[in-house]
Amino acid sequence: MRKTTPKGFIILLLTAIIWGSSFVAQSIGIKSVDAFTFMAARTTLGTLVLLPVILIMNGGIRNLIDKKTLKAGAMLGVVLAIAQNLQQFAFYYSTSGKIAFLTAFYMFFVPILGFFLGKKISTATWASIFLAIVGLFLLCVNPDELSVINMGDILAICCAIVYAVQIMMIDKFTEEDIDGIRLSFTEFLFAALISSVLMFIFEKPTLEGLTGAAPAILYSGIMSCGIAYTLQVIGQKHASPVVASLLMCMESVFAAIAGWLVLKEALTVKELAGCIIMFIAIIISQVSESISMQNGRIRS
Repeated sequence: MRKTTPKGFIILLLTAIIWGSSFVAQSIGIKSVDAFTFMAARTTLGTLVLLPVILIMNGGIRNLIDKKTLKAGAMLGVVLAIAQNLQQFAFYYSTSGKIAFLTAFYMFFVPILGFFLGKKISTATWASIFLAIVGLFLLCVNPDELSVINMGDILAICCAIVYAVQIMMIDKFTEEDIDGIRLSFTEFLFAALISSVLMFIFEKPTLEGLTGAAPAILYSGIMSCGIAYTLQVIGQKHASPVVASLLMCMESVFAAIAGWLVLKEALTVKELAGCIIMFIAIIISQVSESISMQNGRIRS
């Protein structure tokens, strides 16, 4: 199993910070434009943000994407389009806190998928996962919301499963020495194409709606999509998929912290306890992984 390096830890933590601060943009955007329209605009913007970076790196448009990256990016783009649109549709039916909590269950599904792929998960790592779930529950969920399971909750759980698949796919592709920025660019390109086709088939986007959602689309497209998803691909080159999923789930913690710092939203004792438990879970996962790696070297 790939060891999580300090570089990978920092990059994925930064990814979680950006996702956490921009999560609210999705809930705001859905008030002005429909789900497919928001995602089409968001991923298109993410593609455009990375295009000049790719051109500068490549020295021009010639041989922009090689066949290997194109194939991997196309598969990732399909998976990302499914995951993002499932999550965005969930906002029609459920609360943002509950969606954040249920989506974060990808940290539980990642080791399950890894188990079927022959990757062993230590008992301590499983303990950190369940501890993180407890922390997220305290942070995100009002117990009264659990009395009813709605369509949004089901969509969020489905989204979590698909995001787990995306994380495992990125783990596989990064082992094949594919450039992270080119891979992200291709992923966004195909996700944008898919969401755009669905937008024109099922929705009627208007200039007024897009203008109303512009701030949310700009922030989500540039920061969450263009920057954070690229950081995810780069960060996973230097992290195990299980620890990566735990780190990225910290987005809920940073969303709460951002609300406290920027919007002056007070954290309750329950929410503060959830944040602390999440941080403890991350520390346990890091210590557990380090011990496992050391034992592996001793046996070898």
